[in-house]
Formats: sequence, C-alpha cells, structure tokens
Amino acid sequence: MSKPHNLQSLKQILIAEMGISEDIFQNAGASHSESLHERLLQQQALTETDLLTVYSRLYQIPVWLDLPINGQSLPEVSQRIQQIPIQYLKKHVMTPFWIDHDASDTDRANPDGASGALLHKKTGVAINDPASFQALDDLIRMLDAGSVTIVFSTRSAIGSAINRLYDADRYSAEQLVLSMDADTDSLFQTIEPSSDLLDDVSDAPIIRLVNGVISQSIRARASDIHIEPYPNSLKIRYRIDGLLYDLTTPPKWIQPSLISRIKIMAKMNIAEKRLPQDGRMDVRIGDQQIDIRVSTIPTSFGERIVLRLLNKTSSLLHLNELGLSADHMVRLNTLIESPYGIFLVTGPTGSGKTTTLYAILSSMIRPSINIITIEDPVEYQINGISQIQVNPKIDLTFARGLRSIVRQDPDVILVGEIRDRETADIAVQSALTGHLVFSTLHTNDSAGTITRLVDIGIEPFLISSSVIGVAAQRLIRILCDTCKTPYQPDDAILEQLNLTADQLQGPLYRAAGCPSCFHTGYRGRMGIFEIMLMDDRLKNLILKTYDANHIRQEALRSRMTTLREDGLRKVIEGKTSLEEVYRVTHR
Repeated sequence: MSKPHNLQSLKQILIAEMGISEDIFQNAGASHSESLHERLLQQQALTETDLLTVYSRLYQIPVWLDLPINGQSLPEVSQRIQQIPIQYLKKHVMTPFWIDHDASDTDRANPDGASGALLHKKTGVAINDPASFQALDDLIRMLDAGSVTIVFSTRSAIGSAINRLYDADRYSAEQLVLSMDADTDSLFQTIEPSSDLLDDVSDAPIIRLVNGVISQSIRARASDIHIEPYPNSLKIRYRIDGLLYDLTTPPKWIQPSLISRIKIMAKMNIAEKRLPQDGRMDVRIGDQQIDIRVSTIPTSFGERIVLRLLNKTSSLLHLNELGLSADHMVRLNTLIESPYGIFLVTGPTGSGKTTTLYAILSSMIRPSINIITIEDPVEYQINGISQIQVNPKIDLTFARGLRSIVRQDPDVILVGEIRDRETADIAVQSALTGHLVFSTLHTNDSAGTITRLVDIGIEPFLISSSVIGVAAQRLIRILCDTCKTPYQPDDAILEQLNLTADQLQGPLYRAAGCPSCFHTGYRGRMGIFEIMLMDDRLKNLILKTYDANHIRQEALRSRMTTLREDGLRKVIEGKTSLEEVYRVTHR
C-alpha cells in the first residue's frame, strides 16, 4: 500500500459531503493524516464507519465490518503469528486474517512458500487508518505471504480479531504441562501480573501455566477452577455449566510454585500455609474483564485452591431471560408489585439465586423508588442502586448493615442472605414497617423455607404476616443446538418422570457432544422454578403447623408448579434433556 497522496481530497470530501467544520482541521497537521484521523474520531465529528467509507472511496479498498476467523488455528498460521508481537498489532490497529480462496483462485494459490492447508487460504490484513502504511508494509514482510488483500475495518472489529487470533494460539494447559521440565530455576520468578494475559510473553513455565489455565478456562465458559493436591499427584479441574471436568494433571513437584504464583497474583500471604486465606485479582483476556475470587484451605497434602471466575463484561440478565414460564412470570410480577413484605429465593449454592434477584431489582429501577442492597460479595454494579459490601473485619455484618439501611428511607431492600436470627428478625420487622425485602435462604424447596425460618427462631405468626412468597430454583444445562439429537423415549423413562406419550408435542432431544460445546452436549444454563405465593389458606396453615410436607401439599392445591414439572416443560420444548432434569430434581 502506498502513502496517501491526496490529503486535500480527503478534506474536500469531509467538508463538502460529510459536513465537517474547517475548525476540525486546524492544528491537525497538514502532512499527518494520522492526527486528522484521531481528531475526527475523538471529537466524534462523524462515525467511524462513515470515515472508513470515505477512505474506501479514496483508496479503492473495501470496508469489512466483520472479520473472518477461518484458518487461524492452522499450524502454519500459528508459526507465522508467533513472529509478530501482539503489541505491534495493537499499537498500529491492524490484524492479519485468513479466508478460503475462491474456486477460481485455488488453482493459482500463493506460490511464494505457503504449504499444506494454508495453501488453500488467502491472507488479508485489516487496517483502521491509512496513515499506517509503513507499519503495514512491515507486517506484510513478516507474514511472508506474497499477495495480500487489504481491507479497512473498525477498531473494535480489529481488536476482537487480534484477541481471537492470539488466544487461539495460546498453548493449552495440557501442552504447557508436557513442555515443562524439572528445571526449577525459573519457576519462582515473580512478576506483576499483566493487565492482559494475552500480552504476557514471559518464558517462566509456571507463569505460562497459570495464564494458560485461566485463559483456557475462560474460553470454556468455566465458573470455577479447582487445584487439588493428592499424595503423589496434583489435579486441576474446572466447572462448566455446574459440572466438574478434568483440565490437566501437572507433576507434583510444581505444586509449591504453582500455589505461590496464584497467591502472589491474588495479593495473599505466600508464607502462611496453615490457615485458610481469601484473595482476589482482576485479569483481562482480550476484551473480557474477569474478576477472580481466590480461596485456599490447608489439606493433608498441601494447600487446595479454588478460583471463582466472574466475567464483568457479561451483561445482567433480564427477567425474560431467566427461563421463567408465562404463569411463573405472572406470579413473580404479582410479588414485585407488592408494597411491602419479604420475598425469599431459595436453593443450594450456585443455583442462580443472586442472578434472579439482580434481574428483579433491575426491572424495578425508576426515579420514584429507593433501592439499597447489602451483599457478600457485591458481584455486579447496578446503576441506580446503592450497594453495600459486607466486611466482617470491621464488624459490618448483614444485621448491622440492615439496621443502618432501614434509616436510609428505602422502598426496596436486598439482603444477600439470611444467615442468623438477628438478620431474620430485622428483615421481618422491615417488611412489617412498609418495606419490600428480598433475600436468599439455603433450603431444598419453597415449603422447606417456612420450616427453616421457624428453626432460626422466627415466630409462625410473624412469618405469615411478613412473607409474601418463596421461589425455589435450580439451574439446568441447555442442550447444544449444534449437536442435540432427537429420539423417542421408552415407556420406562416416561413413567419414571410421570410423563405420558400424549404430552409429547414431538421428539425429545438428548445430548451428543461436539467441539462447540467441548463435547459435553450442553452449552449454557437456564433456571427452573417453583414459586409459592402466600395466600390466605397458606397463612392460616402456618399458624397451625410449620411441617414442610403439609405446607407443600397446600401449595400444590393452589396450583403451584414444582421444579420437576417446570423442568419437564423445558424438555418438551426441546431446551434440555430428561436426564438433565432428573439429575437436577432427583431427591
């Protein structure tokens, strides 16, 4: 690509056709179109797409808003990009890419040294600014690809392509383990963690292993990483969609340095190995910002570490994205519109209770409502809501924070979890004095929540006066759309799950497994729910008995849908499998 030869033409088009003011061009530098490019974008004189369209007219180079990723995992591609520093591409906002040749091009494929699968790929380079001609020429020489297709693209598209390109080239955790030797001189090298793990090019094996494990886990959509020591081995597993899978088994001798590296990144005390510790770190993988909570406990064979991964770039779910059926949505809206009372969400750890409550609160935000939360931890920052982080070190507990919240004139209060009688008492009093209170509790089902509150020490008459509803929930895995396979279930399975052939609207689906779902057969999760509304009959029953079985039977007479029934709906709709529903709801 040659240097832009007619900067005046660019200015004329921008002024005459795009309505750009002459003031924009002042002090931009007559011979430096890069300064002009940055000024136009910084001052938002026109959109980036419009500017690229003008460039396309001047230089006869097409604009591609979406860049392909074909061929980036080929070994030949991996060898070439290893010669190009990622910082170089980010600095000059450009990226190589590879696409399939047209049929007419295949016969005259690149004769300049390309071999193997790369012979059938066409090399391209996407740029954002025509002033980067010198860097572009250097990049083409480094690619050694002969003829190269040049296109314009946006900064965001180029940045995403760079991240995909280099993330695909990272060694897998297993490959990193296999490449490690017993030379421990460099294992204890400690550096400040990079702001972007893809930028970390350290040769220290332990640093590459930790970065590789975290990067691979994020690509696999894992929620947790487990590092487990055993007498003669060390195992690393990750949790995807609620289930643990083996990731790699490093040699036992790297255990001390692996644990020390993680503790350094999480700013924990590496000398203390006898007591449990908690820490956290922020890492970035390309355009994903990840908050990692680190927990260590001492075991007989060394410290065990669990890393909880929280992707801050993922957006909060809306109510209609939780998996609520139409009748559940009606019941939930009835509860949300209540002026006061307690609404409890119950389920085991990791069942999505906090996500549900965040979705509810997000739907309630408006200028006329004051919403305050106290949580441990605050997982998502929500605009329009005041959020308090529990801090036991300074005696800021749920109970103490809740006492202060009620003096802040709130309309809606979220208590992250009711753990003791003191917190429960204050929550009940808040509900009885005109506040709408949301909280969570650890019980197996909605009816068991009433029994649990009595066990904590809340009087039955206070429960019947303050609790307006209870929702129990679980998370079930969603079948991968790419590989799920239809089948007709046998009578034994249908009978076991109280489902008749007449209720089926078509074939059911089961998991198969493919690369897009990491051969699990499932991709993503959704909720199944049972929502118990506290009507007059239930309130009167609670005054007489708090036996969970009696309460459950009365709720079923009030047409409450159970967790399993809600799961079966999703089976019939083809969203999940019978086996998955049975696994989650079996007791």
